[in-house]
Amino acid sequence: MSTTTAAVVGLGVMGGGIARRLLDRGVRLTVWNRSPGPAEALGELGATVARTPAEAARRADVVLVSLADGEATEQVLLGPDGILADGPVEGVLASASTISPDLLRVVRERTPTVLDLGLLGNGHHAKSGELRVYVGGTDKDLSRAQDILDLIAKQVVHVGGPGDGMRLKLLMNTLMGIQVQAMAEATALGESVGLRRQAVLDAITVSGFATPVMGFKARRLAADRYDQPDFRLRLMAKDLGLAMSEADRTGLHLPLVTSALATHEEAVRRGDGDLDCAAVGRTITAPGGKGTRP
Repeated sequence: MSTTTAAVVGLGVMGGGIARRLLDRGVRLTVWNRSPGPAEALGELGATVARTPAEAARRADVVLVSLADGEATEQVLLGPDGILADGPVEGVLASASTISPDLLRVVRERTPTVLDLGLLGNGHHAKSGELRVYVGGTDKDLSRAQDILDLIAKQVVHVGGPGDGMRLKLLMNTLMGIQVQAMAEATALGESVGLRRQAVLDAITVSGFATPVMGFKARRLAADRYDQPDFRLRLMAKDLGLAMSEADRTGLHLPLVTSALATHEEAVRRGDGDLDCAAVGRTITAPGGKGTRP
């Protein structure tokens, strides 16, 4: 059992899974969430429920922040009653939100001990301690959080200095977005020439061309079911946009990312943003204007 105390701020699919894992492993845990329900449920399991993000951070050696987007993260970190509203935190601030490097730099200016975490996995992996965590930050700061990270992950990799964990996560999410869109387009092409959707997806997923994430998302495409999302489409669009911003900053031209971003943004405009990211397939249009939506 770790003697390190922890706080989890943001109790969505990933943050909630992490919090439950830490409680299961006997960690003294404080939680906070914008809507009270998830925090109250964890309180019944033994967590301390904080009234504000600042209060949660004051009680912890490691403060793990897991929120959906940069706007929410900025408010929780820098807004009134935010984690950094009264100055630096004494513990390690571990940002597991996929945010822009610019916001991460602002956070580092406000508190000295920060890790940026690129988390790979889903809520199930979080609850079972099977995440992969790619860490940006110093060796010293990582050592202070190592006990907690080892409880939530089967692999913790220190990839570099400040911002590098976040950058690697953006690359991985970019790759996922392109792969899922490519599979959706191949499926739409197959249907447009008379092939059955299930036959196309079966062929793809048993081939050497498929990746594990394609096999996982193929089940959603086959059933055309995108509710109860593993990863929301609007968040994929957000991450593709952040990746493009990084590419623009370095002068790099990324044609596939440009195309994937445009498709995902169109899917959000169509109202599919809160569905699973595999719903990008609903935006692919076959010849004659007939989409893949039944």
